[in-house]
Amino acid sequence: QARAEAYLDGVLEEGQVLTVEPGLYLQPDDETLPPELRGIGVRIEDDLVITAEGARLLSGGLPRTPDAVEEWMGQLLGG
Repeated sequence: QARAEAYLDGVLEEGQVLTVEPGLYLQPDDETLPPELRGIGVRIEDDLVITAEGARLLSGGLPRTPDAVEEWMGQLLGG
């Protein structure tokens, strides 16, 4: 029941937070892909807060590269 005027035509205001979440999802039945890639998905979520100066990325301190994510997850899981 979302209305265009609340989103498409809306104005971002100071203090509002939004999530940007691009994703890539590979279908499990896509035979054009190698079997090990079928059915996986990758999504990166970034949270931004609207400020008087523009926007501030709240998730900027998170790792971005595959190696950095694996290292971070290893640390979290005690490995």
